[in-house]
Amino acid sequence: MVFPAVLSRLAEWLIYQLLGNSCYKLAIKMRNYGFHFSESPFLKLPFFASQIFSSPSFPNLPKNPDLLPPNLRTFVFDLNGTLLRSSYDFFPYFMLVAFEGGSIIRAFLLLLTCPILWVLDNEAKLKVMIFITFCGLRLKDLACVQRTVLPKFFLEKINLSVYQVVVRARAKVVFTSVPRVMVEGFLKEYLKVDQVVGSELQTFGSYFTGLLDGPGLLSKHKALKEYFGDESPDVGIGNSTHLDNLFLSSCKEAYVVNQQEDDKNDTNGTSFKLPRDKQPKPLIFHDGRLAFLPTPTASLSMFIWLPLGILLAIFRLFVGIVLPYKLAILLGTFSGVMLRTKGMTIQNSPNQLYFRAPYSHKGVLYVCTHRTLLDPVILGLCLRKPLTAVTYSLSRMSEIIAPLRTVRLTRDRRKDAETMARLLSEGDLVVCPEGTTCREPYLLRFSSLFAELADEIVPVAINTKVGIFYGTTASGLKWLDPIFFLMNPKPCYYLHLLGKSPKEETCGGGRSSIEVANLLQRQLADALGFECTNLTRKDKYLMLAGNDGRVGPRSS
Repeated sequence: MVFPAVLSRLAEWLIYQLLGNSCYKLAIKMRNYGFHFSESPFLKLPFFASQIFSSPSFPNLPKNPDLLPPNLRTFVFDLNGTLLRSSYDFFPYFMLVAFEGGSIIRAFLLLLTCPILWVLDNEAKLKVMIFITFCGLRLKDLACVQRTVLPKFFLEKINLSVYQVVVRARAKVVFTSVPRVMVEGFLKEYLKVDQVVGSELQTFGSYFTGLLDGPGLLSKHKALKEYFGDESPDVGIGNSTHLDNLFLSSCKEAYVVNQQEDDKNDTNGTSFKLPRDKQPKPLIFHDGRLAFLPTPTASLSMFIWLPLGILLAIFRLFVGIVLPYKLAILLGTFSGVMLRTKGMTIQNSPNQLYFRAPYSHKGVLYVCTHRTLLDPVILGLCLRKPLTAVTYSLSRMSEIIAPLRTVRLTRDRRKDAETMARLLSEGDLVVCPEGTTCREPYLLRFSSLFAELADEIVPVAINTKVGIFYGTTASGLKWLDPIFFLMNPKPCYYLHLLGKSPKEETCGGGRSSIEVANLLQRQLADALGFECTNLTRKDKYLMLAGNDGRVGPRSS
């Protein structure tokens, strides 16, 4: 009698695995990719099959947060497809970690797995992406990416409806199957989440093994029960396509985010996007090379473009270094570099640019906003005359390939003042008082040293636009910055010369150097539509790189 019972149990297990579990996952995958058989008038599925394809029985999250309970004490929610408007199963964020924290080879290997990931279920898909992304990755590299790269992309994908609930709740807990170390820093720093419960990763010394620690991927329903015990959170929000029924059923009130329906109703693409002015914390500094969210399609396009981009960057560098101004501008524009200028007029001589107001024989001091290392180069090309640029910490390689004269400052105020005064007596000088670049629409605090040296001051508002790669870095190799900027298909430079500052707005008119610096910062910010800050170069590098941003004389 024992053998038939064992055989019966074995047959029951096989039927469950082959028909129940496997077919169930297949049905869910087909539903997620748009195969809604139950809606077809020609195909009538049995009752049990229609239940597999049916959507969760929870209502959609209301767009008006006032419809939710007024005294929201405890609020639980997931990340991907709930707080973040994403339908790529977190692939872009794994790609960001692989590319920015690992290497381009690791990122390419992750991209090669996309055909395999498409046929796997969510659990297997996450395990494969975690292994490729984290195997052999240093803990400090992930910490850097988690702090300086991921927040920008998370903020851009926050669902406005979910965020409105987050800010109303007193206690907020996130349950997610993605690695906790990828998202915990952002959630606690920007959204003030009390606790993040996610999948844990194994480590060996200062490296990740790429394997999951403990029981494996987090079971949200089980984790919620262990965290709250017999109590139930007030409100829970899940994803309508990720089968959060068990997770949400443990909450007093539950809602789902129906992203497909929201995308249909969002005609302009911004209705459910968190505006910049409503973000919990202004994002002023961020790092990393990628300027786009690396979805599978976008990542494939980047790797296809990469070889051509490298050749194009070399060609553009050669044009800017070797050829005369007029021909360099012509060939650079032909190669895709877009220059937008304002406030300049070219008179009789085709090789000399004049301003509407005449200047004395003493050199002109151009005060520029700082977007990339190419700012003085592009300004010299547009003015069509040689300039001298002063720098604080420029790598030796950047000095070698620079097509204009560069002079290092020492951060000793007296010595730097003497150096800049001497350079002004020799010709025109370019200075970036911010001392470092900033990618976002903010201006850092201006150093006031330049205001003490010249009355002939011309403020220059500079802005850039890129599509694939950022041309700045805080923790990477700075000498590659111009190359990455020129690798973009159509990098854009915008220069607006505001005209000579009136004498009454300079130190010669009785103003202090600090007043002059603050006034020029405000004028340039208004011209660009930026905001002024009191942050400095040191603040940026302490946050992004953990140092003061100085480059040694022999650094490259």
